[in-house]
Amino acid sequence: MITKVKICGLKTEPAMEAALAGGADYVGLVFFPPSPRNVSPATAQVLAAKARGRAKIVALMVDPDDSLIETVIASADPDILQLHGDETPERVIEIHRRWGKPVMKAILVEAAEDAQAALAYRGVADLILFDARAPRGSTRPGGNGAAFDWRALLGVKDQVPYMLSGGLTPDNVAEAIRSTGAAIVDVSSGVEVRPGEKDPALIDRFLRAAKGAKQGA
Repeated sequence: MITKVKICGLKTEPAMEAALAGGADYVGLVFFPPSPRNVSPATAQVLAAKARGRAKIVALMVDPDDSLIETVIASADPDILQLHGDETPERVIEIHRRWGKPVMKAILVEAAEDAQAALAYRGVADLILFDARAPRGSTRPGGNGAAFDWRALLGVKDQVPYMLSGGLTPDNVAEAIRSTGAAIVDVSSGVEVRPGEKDPALIDRFLRAAKGAKQGA
């Protein structure tokens, strides 16, 4: 089975086109002002229009209130809502019920016990995103280029549908797929030349490496 790929944090049309041309299955738009990948509703509308029908559009938010969710849906009409904060299972259920969109919940991992938190969202979130816990002092919970020990997922990854993120690059994504058996991988900073600036060549390399990898564990 060919691994599916999400390119997250897209904010320009050339970067979006590179992701789509390379066969990205998911494209992520970030709605979180502290992030260098944050997009305005107007920009999101343009980028989402380019992606519609070619890849699943994912809107990343961090502990969003109802007003932000309304704005995001009005501008980008995403296929999936990605929650990357401290949202409880109850909040995930509420968001899913109110807006009728699939919800992906990020679980930040440093050790095996962190990954266990995903089990509270089993049957609640449509997809779990395992990401690395942010370095101390970081202003954002993800997109920091940090990796985690993939062995932390051993007791959990077969119990929930998930996407693997955290420090993935064109150089290590094939090994990550072989080690974890991840069916979907996610990258942001790993295809950038500087924070927030995607490199079309790196996007292409990542997509080729991920889609050419063999799923192992």
